[in-house]
Formats: sequence, structure tokens, C-alpha cells
Amino acid sequence: MQAQTRKQIDSSSAKPQDFALSVKNNKKIRFPVQESTKSRVRGKLRYWWSWLVVATIVLFIATPVMIFYRFRKKRDGFFTWCDWGSRIWLKACGVKVNASGKENLEEGRQYVFVSNHRSYLDTATLYAFAGRRVGLVAKKELLKVPIFGYGMAVANVIAIDRSNPERAKNSMEKARQIMDDGYSFGVFAEGTRAMPGELLPFKKGAIHLALQTNAPIIPVVFKNTDQLMGKRTGVAYPGTIEMVLLPAIETDGSTAENDLMRLLNESREAVANELAKGRFLTE
Repeated sequence: MQAQTRKQIDSSSAKPQDFALSVKNNKKIRFPVQESTKSRVRGKLRYWWSWLVVATIVLFIATPVMIFYRFRKKRDGFFTWCDWGSRIWLKACGVKVNASGKENLEEGRQYVFVSNHRSYLDTATLYAFAGRRVGLVAKKELLKVPIFGYGMAVANVIAIDRSNPERAKNSMEKARQIMDDGYSFGVFAEGTRAMPGELLPFKKGAIHLALQTNAPIIPVVFKNTDQLMGKRTGVAYPGTIEMVLLPAIETDGSTAENDLMRLLNESREAVANELAKGRFLTE
């Protein structure tokens, strides 16, 4: 791409074309800046190269490591491999990460990280730069994917099925056990990747998890990931991801009956306010 400069865009004053989207009929978009054909070709090549790197890691490294740790009770070493794989993939995508707000994390405490979600890059960034060993809450359908689902179980990824109270209860109990082992949890509260520039309503699962594990909530904001590898774009561009860890929202003494919606709204508002400060775009 062209030489990168850091220009902060205030979403409240941006021109409409800066954030123009076209989502009808799953039409692919170019967001948020215009680009040359040469740049887009490079973006597509980098996109497919990054997934080739993923496939290579999964087949030749992750699978043997997963099998090894599947039969071990202590899996701290597996998280080290996940951290390594996440960083390798981010490097293959050509991105760097600027993480701020780690001073909001207290030593020895586990958290529920509640974040926005606009790109596959978010997951790898959270894993590698949250400053904590992290488990994830994912869609239950992903656990059924061959190899991938097997690895998720080893990597402390859980799915909370609210339609089945017994399974939901078991998932919460597993989450407590994982957090007792020193892990925090990351939850993409929108439930799916949003289109570039969007912030979808937050689902309640993240707050239920925080309440039932008595863990503080850390709102997390990812900026620029939608520009570097946005949903339905099929491209990957080099650049810098901004990850912001916001001050903790305490849940001590809170209950689902009285405080769930308050905590949900407070978490989303914190994320929305940080996003409204602007993003750093590549020109």
C-alpha cells in the first residue's frame, strides 16, 4: 500500500464517503479509503497467504500439540503455543498491535473481557496482547467443526447454550474451573463480526458469565481491524491495530435480576465512547 500515516478520524465529523458501506446482496466493500487496483491485488494475495499460514500451523504444529495436551490436566504450555500462533498469524497479515490500558489490570485477578468484533484479527490480538491467559466464549456451532472444535476444547474455549439450561449450567461451571486455574475470558459481545464501522447490540451472555463467576468486566475496544481485514472484504492490509483495555466494571454484589441490563449498557457505552474518539487510518 501507499506509505502509512497516522490520521485520526473523528466519526462524528467524518464525511459520508469516509464510512460508505454497501451490504446489499453481500456485495463486497472498500472501506474506508479509496485504493488502487494494485493495492487491492496485494491485499487479496496477503489475505490468502495469511490463511495458508493458518492451515500450515494447524496441520503441522497445532494438531500434534493439541493431541499432546488433550491428555494432560495442566495446559499452561498450550496457551504459550496459542500465543505464538496468534503472533505469527498477525505478522503474516502484516499488522502490528498498539495495546494500551494494561494498567487497569490488577495482578492476580481474572476478568471477563467484553469487546467489539469487526474482524478475525480481533481474536488473535486478544489472545496475544491482553496481558492475561485467556479462554474464549464462542458460538456452539464452532465446537462441531472437525479439528478446530477439538482444539477449541483444549484451548479453554466454551460455548454457552442458553436454549438448554443444563448445558448452560455445565458451561458456567467449566468457566469457573478455568478461571480458578488463572485464566480470564474474552467475549465478543455482539455475537458475530459487525460490518466495518458498526457496533451491534451486545448480547447478555458476557454479563451472565461475569456475574456467575464474580469477575470484573474489562471493556475492550479494537480499532482499525475492520480496515485491515474487514468482514466480507476478502483482503488483508498492513497497518496498526489499536487495542484499548478500559477501566474495570466491578460486579461484586451484583445480581442478574437487578443489575444485568445496567452492566450490559455500561459495558457497551464504554466501548461506544472509546470508538467515538476516532480511529487511526492508513492513507
